[in-house]
Amino acid sequence: MKKYARYLISFLLAAGLLWFVFKDIDLKSMADRLSSADWRWLALSAFLTLLAHFFRAWRWEMLLRPLGMPVSVYSSYISLLTGYFANYILPRMGEVTRCATLYRMEEVPVNKSLGTVIADRIFDLMVLAILLVVNFLLEVDRLSAFFLDLFGNKAGEGENSLQWIYYLLGGGFLLFTALVLYLWKNPQVREKLMRIGLVSKIVDFAQGMLSGLLSVRKLDNPILFIVATVGIWGCYYFSSFVLFFCIPETSHLGVLAGLTVLVIGAVGMSAPTQGGIGAYHLLVGNVMVLYGLSQQDGITLATFIHGSQMILMIIVGAIAFLLALIHQNKNQNKRVNKAENPVVE
Repeated sequence: MKKYARYLISFLLAAGLLWFVFKDIDLKSMADRLSSADWRWLALSAFLTLLAHFFRAWRWEMLLRPLGMPVSVYSSYISLLTGYFANYILPRMGEVTRCATLYRMEEVPVNKSLGTVIADRIFDLMVLAILLVVNFLLEVDRLSAFFLDLFGNKAGEGENSLQWIYYLLGGGFLLFTALVLYLWKNPQVREKLMRIGLVSKIVDFAQGMLSGLLSVRKLDNPILFIVATVGIWGCYYFSSFVLFFCIPETSHLGVLAGLTVLVIGAVGMSAPTQGGIGAYHLLVGNVMVLYGLSQQDGITLATFIHGSQMILMIIVGAIAFLLALIHQNKNQNKRVNKAENPVVE
């Protein structure tokens, strides 16, 4: 019942966010603009999206190899696409489906492959954190205004509030540093804190991130792992950026706007809804207003980027699911034939 309740809440959250985003939008005007888009850029975006997932499948194959589980990039790619397909149906089911599909295709134990998926997510989280910092430093005025407005900042108080945010961030950093030093010198206090469930979970998460980062040392070729990571995020960036040119109202947006869409969009995609539905539209659609777009155009762009990628992943994910079933049936037939016709030495 808890599982079904989570799915229901996720669905209702997505529906509520979509209603909030589109309640003041002229849907007919949006449909007209989307229908007149330059679909050649859409084809390029689709290619870059699939290329990004190829880099991710390749990187996953590298993580599996040191564990004594060599798999083909084809199998990891099919499993990955199947996971994305599942994630658009039920939120947070993608990781489990991805590992279960790889088990059917290559007989890799799910518990072991799931560990590599967690490491994969940790690396993405670290890259996203770096990009978020870079994006904020390059676009501090725009993003500060966006978050102040998002959290209900009153007109005319933006500069004052922005100064307070800087003070709070600086003070928080100093306080955190002092707390770490205090706990380092007082093991008894540290042990008491570790008995608190929330603190224990935070520490476990931090240790998992550290161990995921250090696991690169076990790879056959860490340089190729870094190349694959750069390939993933580079393709993610350009798959969204090229869609700016599909619509005349957004064709003037520059490279920094593309970085903002990548970072803010990634935050929206992490929301507990099917494929980030609703959250992506809300965040990306509104942040684009800071680049001179109207809210109508911002929401149109967000809908175009998210919708095109969602349709693509549902189609290729369904195809990948069928290919995985075919591959599984072939493996079963081979095992049956081998059992019925054993080789006699």
